[in-house]
Amino acid sequence: MISKRFVVISAVAAAGLVMFGLLNVLPIRAQSTQTTSAPLPSFEVATVKPNRSGDRGVSIGMPPGRFTTTGTTTKFLIAYAYNVKDFQVTGGPSWINSERYDIDAKVPDSLIEEARKLPPDQWFTIKEQNLLMVQALLADRFKLKLSPGTKELPVYALVVAKNGLKIREAKPGDTYPNGIKDRDGRALGRTWHMARGQLIGQGISMESLGGVLSQYLGRTVLNRTGLKGDYDLSLQWTPDEDEGAMLKGPEDSKPGADNASPPDSIGPSIFTAIQEQLGLKLESQKAPVQILVIDHVERPSEN
Repeated sequence: MISKRFVVISAVAAAGLVMFGLLNVLPIRAQSTQTTSAPLPSFEVATVKPNRSGDRGVSIGMPPGRFTTTGTTTKFLIAYAYNVKDFQVTGGPSWINSERYDIDAKVPDSLIEEARKLPPDQWFTIKEQNLLMVQALLADRFKLKLSPGTKELPVYALVVAKNGLKIREAKPGDTYPNGIKDRDGRALGRTWHMARGQLIGQGISMESLGGVLSQYLGRTVLNRTGLKGDYDLSLQWTPDEDEGAMLKGPEDSKPGADNASPPDSIGPSIFTAIQEQLGLKLESQKAPVQILVIDHVERPSEN
């Protein structure tokens, strides 16, 4: 576990943690369940059961052909399905923050077969399909209805530090044969590797970097660098004991209160590392942030 109060998320088995970093920055539009005439892909069958164990641990997994959760709140599941932070989901009754559920859903065999044919550089479509199926489950079993909106919230602006950029621009056409590989030893090309206190990017944009940093910091990171290219980077820092604040909003944590490392740390904080190792900087600001407003939601009926 990242932390005893935070989430453990297993990504596509063939890609592991590498793909989790890539997939979690993909945008999913809140309007997709409201405005599209085409039906969303859905799980073949799904069980949803209340979790009354008292265990505060949370997990989301995608074992082959399935989607499973343990101890997830409805609000957390909404944030996951629509690929936003917890603080970007507003409204709804109080139970969506406290009552927990276990879900076990089967992916249709037809989608599994399609996924097996995909090359590594298109695995992100597996995640997109999964999120859409979770959206469909929320609409069907939780009777969820959402509206998109905006709200002024604390954000970080990602800018070039005064001493200049310290990362190199990616080479056009580079397939990274000596870089990050999947479990079968295949080069993954332009992708991410994320781990506790470590972030490696191959051929990634500043927009993508901002999205990934948002996951770590629990606050939206806006690209204000002016850099249009793709870059290779490696970032290492000493995480504090609650790294995983990506699941909590600004009101629940104090990222960036100062840029000093924790007293017992032996390395830089993430803020210091970004400046010293990448030549970038995070500046606290306020800006309009996209949010999802819960118009209607119901407790799911037990299986």
